[in-house]
Formats: sequence, structure tokens, C-alpha cells
Amino acid sequence: MPNANEVNPSALSQAQQRAVSELLRVSPVADDLARRFQEAGFSLALVGGSVRDALLGRLGNDLDFTTDARPQDVLKIVRPWADAVWEVGIAFGTVGAQKDGYQIEVTTYRSEAYDRTSRKPEVAYGDSIEQDLVRRDFTVNAMAVALPQKEFVDPHGGLGDLAARVLRTPGTPEESFSDDPLRMMRAARFAAQLDFEVAPEVVKAMREMAGRIEIVSAERVRDELNKLILSAHPRKGLTLLVETGLAEYVLPELPALRLESDEHHRHKDVYEHTLIVLEQAMALEEDGPDLTLRLAALLHDIGKPRTRRFESDGRVSFHHHEVVGAKMTKKRMLALKYSNELVKDVSRLVELHLRFHGYGTGEWTDSAVRRYVRDAGPLLGRLHKLTRSDCTTRNKRKAAALSRAYDGLEERIAKLQEQEELDSIRPDLDGNEIMQILGIRPGPAVGQAYQYLLELRLENGPMEREAAVAALQEWWARQEG
Repeated sequence: MPNANEVNPSALSQAQQRAVSELLRVSPVADDLARRFQEAGFSLALVGGSVRDALLGRLGNDLDFTTDARPQDVLKIVRPWADAVWEVGIAFGTVGAQKDGYQIEVTTYRSEAYDRTSRKPEVAYGDSIEQDLVRRDFTVNAMAVALPQKEFVDPHGGLGDLAARVLRTPGTPEESFSDDPLRMMRAARFAAQLDFEVAPEVVKAMREMAGRIEIVSAERVRDELNKLILSAHPRKGLTLLVETGLAEYVLPELPALRLESDEHHRHKDVYEHTLIVLEQAMALEEDGPDLTLRLAALLHDIGKPRTRRFESDGRVSFHHHEVVGAKMTKKRMLALKYSNELVKDVSRLVELHLRFHGYGTGEWTDSAVRRYVRDAGPLLGRLHKLTRSDCTTRNKRKAAALSRAYDGLEERIAKLQEQEELDSIRPDLDGNEIMQILGIRPGPAVGQAYQYLLELRLENGPMEREAAVAALQEWWARQEG
């Protein structure tokens, strides 16, 4: 693994040039704030991810600063200057602000450590920037630029590691992960976001300390997992989670997909298939990363290990794995404290991901198309993407045939949508009309009648009012008989 001493000097020079360019862009705001801190007798430095991203030439409008000023002093300096100020993170020494379109966080020098029985970090304020940087997660995030003089502070060789594209910890990884076990998740997340390698000693510590992640709150784990999944290279981060054993605690359904091959090798590697489906789903995204789609792709086959059967003819089956998988998805996502709406949507996509194949290769009836659209509801667009992504066969002829079949289904949906209101299918008579026609009061019978008319609508399409009334009366006569 390369280190700072082995890096090509030209790589460092290019990074520094990019940083200068990026810093010049944010200088008016950063320097103005720094001068205010200086006048109040305090220091201020751009730090962490902001310096890293400046060196990578990708600094956005989120700026992180560190200071020797305590939070209440920071508030006194920032309040008259900023367009808006918030104190959500003040218990952890962080004051947030907005100024001229920049989102700013100013954090007092600090050190954090976990007690072995606590889920929350203990915060202690530090007195120097060097003390602050040594407690940071990785060397590439342990660099600072002191303002307004623009002095570069890099006590742990972060610039060299950045040029080498490697993640190391400022101190020993064991100490770092003991202080905050979530940093093991962050290693996987940064590997996925930045496409960096993780130093061997860091991977070793992750493997040995994986169980320590259990003391971290589900919400913090979930947030890191989301950032990993939404990154440009999620396979890299997910693979690291699986290989180090962290996934066994965070998302155990993923490593469980590494099924042992049967003696005839007649089923795919479900784990590898899942990662390919995720990447293929990403390729179909139209408006940026889609967490719902990516989670559905990642979890769509998690029911397979529980439903695997070796048939008498040597085949391997996974009957109803989509139903089992939907229940498992709901349980895991709730454990990770996802919102009820997201849990519902992802679970529904997992449940529906095989629906297309259930109709076989024959011509779809109008009824089947209506039911497909009705069951997918607002998730139809994502279901299209997930179903297409789920084809990972190397047989080009089979892949082309599946693609043509799905093209045909989408064409059928579009054609029917022109003729009918497929997006909001409802019976041709509403509840009030049902009660009036049948002369009944609100009750279970109204719901039963409504459901009967809905089934007719799905099966036959829109009906004229007279035909719908006649069908309702015939149904009612059968109920009374």
C-alpha cells in the first residue's frame, strides 16, 4: 500500500493547485468569518472534508470550520454575521449557519470517546488544532487550512494519503475505532464515495472489532449506510462490509446471499447477482441517486436463502422468495429506523419484483396489465427499472428476449393509459351510488360491492353506467339468494 513517502510529487502539486483554486472561490466568505474570529481573539480553520474536497477539486457549498472558541462564543460571533443560525448540534460543540448560499458548520476543538456501555459519544473540548485533528477519523479528513493566513496544517500525512487514494487513521485504527465504532462504517462509506482503498491495518482492525458496531445507535448506522448506498461505487463499500464481518451486524441478509453452490452449479451466485442488479439499477436512474430503488435492488433477493430447495430433478428453486423477502425487508428496515413510508415502498418493490415473470412469455391481457399497474401504483416507474435490472444472464439471446418482452409490456401500459385512467383505477360506481342503487346503509356490504365492481373494472375495463348498475344488481341478487 503506497504511503506519503512513495507518492509522486507531481500528484501533490496538482492537488495543491486544485485546493488553491477552490479556496480562492470561497475566500470572501471564509476570510470574512476568520477575521471576525481573529478580532474576538480566537482562531479559525477550514477543516476535514472541506479541505479534502478542495484538494480533490470538488469543494461544494458546505464548509466545515474548527475553532478554539467555545460554542457560546461562536454564537456571539456568527449571529450578527450570518443570514441564518441554528443550534441543533450545539451539544456536540457545533454551530450551524448560512451565509451567501454557503452552509457553514463551526465546531469547537474537541475529542470524542465512547464508553463501552454507551451509544453516545462523550464530548470534551480541546485546546489546539493538533489535538482536534488527531481525533479525526482518517488522515485525509485530518487536514486544515488556518485562516485568514491560508496556512496548511497536515500533521498526519493526509495530503500524501489523498494523492495515494488510501484511507488510514491518524493514530492506530484500534484506538480510532474504539473511540467511535461508527468510523468502521465510515471507512466503507468513504471507500465507496471516493473510490479509495482502505489500508490493510485498517481493514484488519475492522475485521477484529466488527462487533463493536453494536453499541452505535441504529440511526447513525442507517445514515452511514444510506451515504454508502447512494455513492458512486456502492459495491466497493458493501464488499468491504461483508469481507470484514461488519455486515453481519448491520445488514446480515447481505452476506447470507453467499449461498454455497449445489453440486451441479445450477443456480447463480445470489450475492454477486445482487450487486450487479444494484449497479444496473443505478445505470437506469434519471434524476440522480434513488435510495428507494437502490435499497430495493440490494434487498430484492434476500428471501432466497430461506426458501432455497433442491428439487428431485437437480434444479434449485426459491418459491415465494419475493413474499418472504418483502417481510424480511420490512423487519430489517424497521430495525434500522427507516421511515414507515420508505419501508412500505421498498418492501412493496421487493414483493412485486417477480410479477412480470409470473405472466410467462405469452401475450398480456388487458386485465393483467391493469392489475400490474394497480398493484405497483406510484412505484410503477421504479418497478420498471428494478425488473429490467434483475436480468443478469450472460445469455445474450435470453437477455434480449426479456428486454423485448418488457418493452412490449411498457407499450401495452402506455396504450391502455391513453384509453383508461390506469393511474387511479376505481369502480364505475362509488360508495354513495352503491348505497342508493341497493337501498342499503353504510356497512360491510358496501365495501364488498365496491370490491366486486373494482374486480370487474380490472377484468373488463370501463363500463357504461347502465351496465355497471345491472352488474351490481345481479351481484346483490346472488348475495340475497
